[in-house]
Amino acid sequence: MTSHAWNFMTSFLTYETNKSVVVKSWSVGIINRLVQLLIISYFVGYVFLYERAYQVADTAIESSVITKVKGFGKINSKIMDVADYIHPPQGEGVFSIITNIITTDNQVQGTCPEKDTKITGVCNTPVGYCEIEGWCPAEDDKKNTTTMAEFVNFTIFIKNSIRFPLFNVSRGNIQGDNFKCRYDKLTDSFCPIFRVGYILNELQQDVEKLASEGGEIGIKVEWICNLDEALDSCVPRYSFTKLNSPFEKNKVSKGYNFRFAKYYKALDGTDFRTLHKAFAVRFEVMVTGTARKFSLIPTVINVMAALTSIGMGTVLCDLVLLNCIKGAAQYKEKKFEEVSEAMIRAALTPRNTCSSDSLPLCNLRETGKIS
Repeated sequence: MTSHAWNFMTSFLTYETNKSVVVKSWSVGIINRLVQLLIISYFVGYVFLYERAYQVADTAIESSVITKVKGFGKINSKIMDVADYIHPPQGEGVFSIITNIITTDNQVQGTCPEKDTKITGVCNTPVGYCEIEGWCPAEDDKKNTTTMAEFVNFTIFIKNSIRFPLFNVSRGNIQGDNFKCRYDKLTDSFCPIFRVGYILNELQQDVEKLASEGGEIGIKVEWICNLDEALDSCVPRYSFTKLNSPFEKNKVSKGYNFRFAKYYKALDGTDFRTLHKAFAVRFEVMVTGTARKFSLIPTVINVMAALTSIGMGTVLCDLVLLNCIKGAAQYKEKKFEEVSEAMIRAALTPRNTCSSDSLPLCNLRETGKIS
C-alpha cells in the first residue's frame, strides 16, 4: 500500500516541459505548411474579411414606417380612390389594397333564408334554404363582380427611419427631393416609390387571380451598414416576397379577404347597414438591419484564436510522426525523455563513473553539453 502511494505521489509531482526536435522530412514538412496555410486562409478570408470578426455588430434596429398609396380605379363600375380601397387608413406599415368587393345592401336585423348549405334554423322556406336570425338579406358571395385592374398602376411611397442604438446612428431612406422617381433594381435602386405592377412582375404573380382572390406581399427593407466607412454608404436595399406562398395550393382559405360594414339609420329609427366582402392585396413592410464598427476586443480575441489554431499543424504532424511513418519509435525516443532527481544529482557529483540511472546526463556532461 505504501509503495502504491509513493508511486502515485512520484507520478503526480512531476513537471513536463517542451523539447524541440527538428525533423527533416519533406512529407511531414509539406503537411505542416498546408495545415497552417488552411488555418490562416480560413481566419483571414472567412473570419476577418467575410464575417468581419474585427467589428462589433448591432442588430437591435429601431424602425418607423409610414406608407402612402396613390391611384384611381374602378370596382363594379364605381370610381375608387385611396379613401375607398385602402384598409386600414393611410400611413401604416401593413395595409391592404382592395381589388374586388361583394356588396350586400340594406341589411336589417331579422330572420331570413341563408345563402349556403348550413342548417341553422327552420328549413321550410319557399326558396329552399333554412332560416337564420341575423342581418338580412344574407350575404351572397357567389355574385358576379368585376375586379379593379388599374391597381397595378398604383404607387406605394415608403418613408422609413431607423436607428442603431448601440452606436447612436440614425438614418432615413429618402435621399434628395426627387419624388418623381420609380423604383427599379437596375436603374434606380434607392427610390422609395414603388409601382405595384413592378412588384408583381418581380414576383411573377398572376395579376388577374391576385385581384379576384387577394394575396399577401412582403416588401423587405434591409439596412447593412459598415460604420467604419462614410455614413452616406449606409443605405437600404429593397426586395419583395410572396407571403402567401405556403397556402397557394390549399383548397380552402386561398388569397386574402375580410368583411366590413357601413351603418345607417332610417327615418323611423331602424338601423341598417351595407356589408362589404373585400378581396385585397395585403402589403407588409418588413425592416431589418445590421450595423458594424471596429472594436479592439473582438479583434484581439480572434487574432489570439488564429494564432492558437495554427498550432493544430504541429498536433497533426506529431500524430503522423508518432504513428504513421517509418521510424516512429526513434522519433518517440527523441521527443520524450525522462529526467529524475537522481540523474541530476549524479550529473552534478564529480565522479569518474556513471551509474545506469545517470548515464544519459553523464554522456551530456562528457560531451560538454552540460557542466
